[in-house]
Amino acid sequence: MQPKIMMKKKSISASKASLVLFLCQMISALDVPLDSKLLEELSQPPTITQQSPKDYIVDPRENIVIQCEAKGKPPPSFSWTRNGTHFDIDKDTQVTMKPNSGTLVINIMNGGKAEAYEGVYQCTARNERGAAISNNIVIRPSRSPLWTKEKLEPNQVREGDSLVLHCRPPVGLPPPIIFWMDNAFQRLPQSERVSQGLNGDLYFSNVQPEDTREDYICYARFNHTQTIQQKQPISVKVFSMDSLNDTIAANLSETDIYAKPVMERQPVLLTPTGSTSTKVELRGNVLLLECIAAGLPTPVIRWIKEGGELPANRTFFENFKKTLKIIDVSEADSGNYKCIARNILGSAHHVISVTVKAAPYWITAPRNLVLSPGEDGTLICRANGNPKPNISWLANGVPIAIAPEDPSRKVDGDTIIFSHVQERSSAVYQCNASNEYGYLLANAFVNVLAEPPRILTPPNKLYQVIADSPALLDCAYFGSPKPEIEWFKGVKGSILRGNEYIFHDNGTLEIPVAQKDSTGTYTCVARNELGKIQNEVQLEVKDPTMIIKQPEYKVIQRYGQVSFECIIKHDSTLLPTVIWLKDNDELPDDERFLVGKDNLTIMNVTDKDDGTYTCIVNTTLDSVSASAVLTVVAAPPTPAIIYARPNPPFDLELTGQLERSVELSWIPGDENNSPITNFVIEYEDGLHEPGVWHYQTEVPGTQTTVQLKLSPYVSYSFRVIAVNEIGRSQPSEPSEQYLTKSANPDENPSNVQGIGSEPDNLVITWESLKGFQSNGPGLQYKVSWRQKDVDDEWTSVIVANVSKYIVSGTPTFVPYEIKVQALNDLGYAPEPSEVIGHSGEDLPMVAPGNVQVHVINSTLAKVHWDPVPLKTVRGHLQGYKVYYWKVQSLSRRSRRHVEKKILTFRGNKTFGMLPGLEPYSSYKLNVRVVNGKGEGPASPDKVFKTPEGVPSSPSFLKITNPTLDSLTLEWGSPTRPNGVLTSYILKFQPINNTHELGPLVEIRIPANESSLILKNLNYSTRYKFYFNAQTSVGSGSQITEEAVTVMDEAGILRPAVGAGKAMASRQVDIATQGWFIGLMCAVALLILILLIVCFIRRNKGGKYPVKEKEDAHADPEIQPMKEDDGTFGEYSDAEDHKPLKKGSRTPSDRTVKKEDSDDSLVDYGEGVNGQFNEDGSFIGQYSGKKEKEPAEGNESSEAPSPVNAMNSFV
Repeated sequence: MQPKIMMKKKSISASKASLVLFLCQMISALDVPLDSKLLEELSQPPTITQQSPKDYIVDPRENIVIQCEAKGKPPPSFSWTRNGTHFDIDKDTQVTMKPNSGTLVINIMNGGKAEAYEGVYQCTARNERGAAISNNIVIRPSRSPLWTKEKLEPNQVREGDSLVLHCRPPVGLPPPIIFWMDNAFQRLPQSERVSQGLNGDLYFSNVQPEDTREDYICYARFNHTQTIQQKQPISVKVFSMDSLNDTIAANLSETDIYAKPVMERQPVLLTPTGSTSTKVELRGNVLLLECIAAGLPTPVIRWIKEGGELPANRTFFENFKKTLKIIDVSEADSGNYKCIARNILGSAHHVISVTVKAAPYWITAPRNLVLSPGEDGTLICRANGNPKPNISWLANGVPIAIAPEDPSRKVDGDTIIFSHVQERSSAVYQCNASNEYGYLLANAFVNVLAEPPRILTPPNKLYQVIADSPALLDCAYFGSPKPEIEWFKGVKGSILRGNEYIFHDNGTLEIPVAQKDSTGTYTCVARNELGKIQNEVQLEVKDPTMIIKQPEYKVIQRYGQVSFECIIKHDSTLLPTVIWLKDNDELPDDERFLVGKDNLTIMNVTDKDDGTYTCIVNTTLDSVSASAVLTVVAAPPTPAIIYARPNPPFDLELTGQLERSVELSWIPGDENNSPITNFVIEYEDGLHEPGVWHYQTEVPGTQTTVQLKLSPYVSYSFRVIAVNEIGRSQPSEPSEQYLTKSANPDENPSNVQGIGSEPDNLVITWESLKGFQSNGPGLQYKVSWRQKDVDDEWTSVIVANVSKYIVSGTPTFVPYEIKVQALNDLGYAPEPSEVIGHSGEDLPMVAPGNVQVHVINSTLAKVHWDPVPLKTVRGHLQGYKVYYWKVQSLSRRSRRHVEKKILTFRGNKTFGMLPGLEPYSSYKLNVRVVNGKGEGPASPDKVFKTPEGVPSSPSFLKITNPTLDSLTLEWGSPTRPNGVLTSYILKFQPINNTHELGPLVEIRIPANESSLILKNLNYSTRYKFYFNAQTSVGSGSQITEEAVTVMDEAGILRPAVGAGKAMASRQVDIATQGWFIGLMCAVALLILILLIVCFIRRNKGGKYPVKEKEDAHADPEIQPMKEDDGTFGEYSDAEDHKPLKKGSRTPSDRTVKKEDSDDSLVDYGEGVNGQFNEDGSFIGQYSGKKEKEPAEGNESSEAPSPVNAMNSFV
């Protein structure tokens, strides 16, 4: 077997000889600087950087990619073996190797069969310095075979009996995941009575009548190929004793025996069988042990380890405690594990003997070795396992026993010792550690370099430092053997030695205290047996920057002016910059702050300018600063006011001293012309808090005595403060002290809490009593606790006057009853009340199971999960978090940056809604339980897909190339297709000059089209277009546009046909014809004459009822004009009594148009905007944003366009 490179290493103790060899290796190996140019020039044996896993299961439907990447100098070439023999990829047309890489691509999607390429593959990367090899990569195509057909007999079983439904899934690669569902694809409920075993069978400890059903279906999910195989449904019929007895009673006589009632039974193990079994597991794996029992009542399973304890923090119980799970097992977990099944009638047990073996694992993996000719070194390869692995060495992929001889090399078990190596000793060595359970393979090269010295520091590099500071001059170098470094000052100077210089191993020269005379040229010389090289650098020592006049402390009155000085001295070759700060921040953006060359001036100072001002001087080499404080004071105080605060009370006296009370009296001070409203009494506890005054009480201003309540064991002093409308007086002088007698505490600490800070402790906290609450000397606390719901005695401890006590070694997150009682030298306080606390929380152990996603629509999904058992939460359940993210859009097939979204559902919810999803996309989600400590493990990622939705509107719609009877439409696909586009829908209709819409025409366009030419349209006609895209779900939002066909300038009438439907031809504009205008003028003149005649006759006759006669004998010439013509409206409002303008018209929609003499083509193009239709609706919406255009033809009786009228008579 061949091992895999393991970069992780673990250090263990070794023998002294091995330690010496290892130290020699570390000392003798060269350090290669990480200089890109140097690394490109140095030779290096190959190193495998990337490879496929050892056990590589591939999808038989997709191309097989076997990775092998390596680096080296010169770049390595690659070759492969298959099943131990050379694999000639040139002879197989289905196999290609990526350029500048060893990665193989086997083309399965174009005719290849994955089964033909099963085998063991190994990659070799080779250059002139050696050969590195990959692991043995075992290629196996995944398999998901069909279920073998079998005849399933119905299971008929009595109530209370046990039952096993066998799944027997087909053998797949990798093995399938088994689950049981009904024919409605709902998981069958499981419990302590009914559960699925590790082998996939469904076990019933005892059957009940509700177990009767005909659709017990076992499913096998093969994740690698994303397929699910279904077993034929299994029928189960449970005969209850009651129904069986009814049947017997109907067919037998009264003397016959009835069926026996359901009998309770003691437990019997269904699996495993027998009393003992064995189990072998590998180190680091998960150990799963299972016991499932039959019995009535349903047995309860308990697990123990004989002679030991189950490992803490690694032990979990699953499947209603029928499965014992121990993660990350080690050799210490070997032993006998007993499962005990128990009910009220008895118990059964089974012992499983577990042996933990171990595949090889690294103790010390070999490391690359870079040596100079003649040097010594070692490669060490140490691994452990159970059984102990065998160590074997290879050189350039060949067993070292048959590899070419190398006199500098000696193999000593797990160590190769190199002595006096030469360049030809360069090679790549492989260490193989293997036992019956696996292997490890590591490549480590020995690179022997013979390189003359190189100096990597740029020549003539300039170093500048400030006098009296250290100077570090670099001389980065490389060579093999390692060069010696010497420094000289000047071109012909002597070698530098002495205590005034420090020589670092990396070649750097340090001058600890550089002076002005240190300025000059320094030469670094590197030499080894292959050559010599030197490099010069320059050092300049500069004068330090100094502030010779610093800003000074200033006190300025409000609204004054202040200035701070900052005069500096610096090296003439350095350019300083001066920055001013206020309170270590930038100066306010205020024109009152004036920054000069050597000063800062502040005009019209305000209180906000109070603070610290700092002058900072920076050069490229150093920085200095100085600060000063500005204090802003107010203007001189105003004259004293008439009213003032009262003077303090005086002559305080204590009388009537008792254990818990005393009487205090005093004499008020001067009121200062404002009556005293009240007195405030304060006290000082000279015993516990000397110098601190506390509020005691207050009394009206007319009262000068008060009875005060006291606490035991307090040294009281009192003082009084008088208060009036102006303010409070100064406190009075303190009264004499009065020490009350001690007593038991009256109260216990408040705010008692128990909250664990770690998973194994309980932190009990409380608010300590104040000094005067202690009631006596020797205040302590009795802290008591016991685990709740467990019959334990109280555990108590007495602690000093503190506010916290930590109980260690508690179980994780269990409830405790807690109480804290105060006591002093005289006794205990009253019995305290109990509070409930919890020991520390730990992270939840398990992830929510049975995560299901129900996609409601294209943007909303509902996720369900099973709640985790409360015992596994190990803390206060705060809720569940759902992490979900979009994997890719199903329409675009392009991935994007994964942005995970998190939804938190508080409490013990088992479902939640995921809003805002994108249609036709693939999503993943997982669910985690949350407690006060944090989040538990995530459930396996659940993949779901949103269905198609309606698309967004097309990205644009352009109408170009207008002709007499055609328009060209161009459009862009929707920015969010939200599915597979099936077609585009185009609807259009003509619009006449009154903005009335004509018949609507609809055209369906294939989804792959992006333009369309509409023909056979009306010329000089405006059209409105509605355009939208469709998916299989429906139509998306539409985009609208308008366009006009070109006017027929020749005036020739042509048939108007729009998409196969005839449209009305242009009509004569009668209103613009001369004969019509003359007729209208004659009618108006006639009406005017009739009115004059009526007026004259009325004046002559006196009582002639003109209006009545007009109503009774309507003029047949006038009436039809008002009703039928439609060009004159009814008379109404004040405007109706104004004389009509010549040639004016009032349309039926009650809008007044311009005079015919003022009509123009431009006016009619825009004149309809903002008008109202006959039904009162605003028709300006159809005009959109458009240029002024010629008026179009219409189908109404009105002829508003003079151009149309002229065209009608041509």
